[in-house]
Amino acid sequence: MLELAGIIVLGILAQWVAWKFKIPAILPLILIGLLVGPIAAQFLSEDGSKWIEPVWTGEKGLFPGEGLYYFVSLAISVILFEGGLTLKRSEIKNVAPSITKLITLGSAVTFFGAGLLANVIFGLSWELSFLFSGLIIVTGPTVITPILRNIPLKKDISTVLKWEGILIDPIGALVAVLVFEFISVEGDSGFTKTAVIEFGKIILFGTTFGFTFAHALAFAINKNLIPHYLLNVVSLSTVLLVFVESEIFAHESGLLAVVVMGMVLGNTKLQNIKELLYFKESLSILLISILFILLAANINFEDLMLLYRWETALLFVLIVFVVRPLAVFLSTYGSKLKIKEKIFISWVGPRGIVAAGIASLFGSKLIKQGVEGAEYITPLVFMIVLGTVLLNATTARLFAKIVGVFLKKSEGILIVGASKSSRILADYLKNNGRHVVLIDSNETNIEKAKALGLEAITTNIYSDTLMDNIELNDVGYLMALTGNTDINEYAINKFSKQFGENGSFRLVSTQEKLDKITPKEALFSFNDDFNSINEITRTYPTIQEISLINKEHLDELLTITKQNKDTIPLFIKDLYGELHIISLYNFKEKKLEKGCKLVYLGKMLDIKKP
Repeated sequence: MLELAGIIVLGILAQWVAWKFKIPAILPLILIGLLVGPIAAQFLSEDGSKWIEPVWTGEKGLFPGEGLYYFVSLAISVILFEGGLTLKRSEIKNVAPSITKLITLGSAVTFFGAGLLANVIFGLSWELSFLFSGLIIVTGPTVITPILRNIPLKKDISTVLKWEGILIDPIGALVAVLVFEFISVEGDSGFTKTAVIEFGKIILFGTTFGFTFAHALAFAINKNLIPHYLLNVVSLSTVLLVFVESEIFAHESGLLAVVVMGMVLGNTKLQNIKELLYFKESLSILLISILFILLAANINFEDLMLLYRWETALLFVLIVFVVRPLAVFLSTYGSKLKIKEKIFISWVGPRGIVAAGIASLFGSKLIKQGVEGAEYITPLVFMIVLGTVLLNATTARLFAKIVGVFLKKSEGILIVGASKSSRILADYLKNNGRHVVLIDSNETNIEKAKALGLEAITTNIYSDTLMDNIELNDVGYLMALTGNTDINEYAINKFSKQFGENGSFRLVSTQEKLDKITPKEALFSFNDDFNSINEITRTYPTIQEISLINKEHLDELLTITKQNKDTIPLFIKDLYGELHIISLYNFKEKKLEKGCKLVYLGKMLDIKKP
């Protein structure tokens, strides 16, 4: 009981440490597992036993017999199902060609390159070598996001790294599952007609069970055959049922079945898909916390000593500094990415949770099957995972500065609220070379924004998901433009530090307008509340520009716009095309030169220049 409770407490503690210090959770999880497992047995325990013994040894341990193997199998099935849910056909179609090539051509380069190196350097069989290379294809957003969260990068770079991690997770897992299943059937019957038939059965039953149960569950959800309060647990039980049933019909087909099920379900028009994803994400966090402490603790010190040789360092160096860059440069050939951007993407390639988890599962299975060299799979993959996470977590920010992709000033703009006036403003900013992102909980507004070609995210302002979006790393301005004063103030208070380093602004409230109160973060002027902007937008949905001659000319125009209910001044556009927000808080600090322009919303001003 003490050990089980300790694993849960230590796992959640590791997750908190990862959040606090902005590092991938897999790092403290595996380090804690190694500490309470092989390190404790070798150096800390008087009797040479592990502080946490995952397998029952006759005197202590958590799982008797095959218990650990079954738990790991079921946990990995849930994690892979969640990964499959995130893979959307529309996302593959819409991502840039370089991302598509990274998850196809790049994966192939890693698969064959790392497999060749493992065979030549470590002398592993071709089957085990390609199992190893299949496992390290996976990067994953859980390791990419914490590393890049606080590095201001150009959007193109963070987009490539983010979507590579998301899309390659289930793809890499699928490749590793197929290679393992081929090794299993070959080990049982040799490379014969029987082995090919068994392999075909695995593919057939895995895909059939996954496809069939995915559509059955989707039908039940959409027809409201499952009450809302049972939705998550029924989905979980269905995943476990699919895994077990598929295993009964074709041994080792369960993981393939749940990956396929997740991918099919994620691409089906499904009610409550977001709730299902949130539940599976929370469950995955708990399972991962328990799983990796167990897996790391289950490694013996003798397994670690297998890597105590110069070939280990050589393999790591060649995979990180040769295979990864080769995959990136071949995949991005002909793209708009610059050389320095390709170099940085090549540097950031940490392997993730799926790789380490499946490696432990497959390694233990192959050892029990008596496959020669199988004892190397788990420690080798753990070495790649820990090595790449440590390397990238400690050097990514410095390396970004060295190669010149670190943004010294974040010029992106985050607009809270995607109403018509916000969309018009965002479209103007985008056409003037600014990276603009709209957020709103109203899906209709977001769809309208996307139809204009704007970047828009459906999210709840009170959730924490926005904080983890690495594609917003270049955002330095925050504008809260909703009709709810509480939401605008909340956005300023919560997100100013992360997204408003160059300025955080909001619309004044109707009451502030009536009381002539001007908060320091007031946007445009104290006359411009949500109602006035919306009223003008309905009649004159256009942003205009007028050239300025001097400060007196600007003052005259501002006086006119203040008196005119059909116009609202927005920005001063300087000679270099840079836009300066008009607000009483910062406007007096700006210098005005001849040739600058006043940017305003509403009816075209018809006045003579002084």
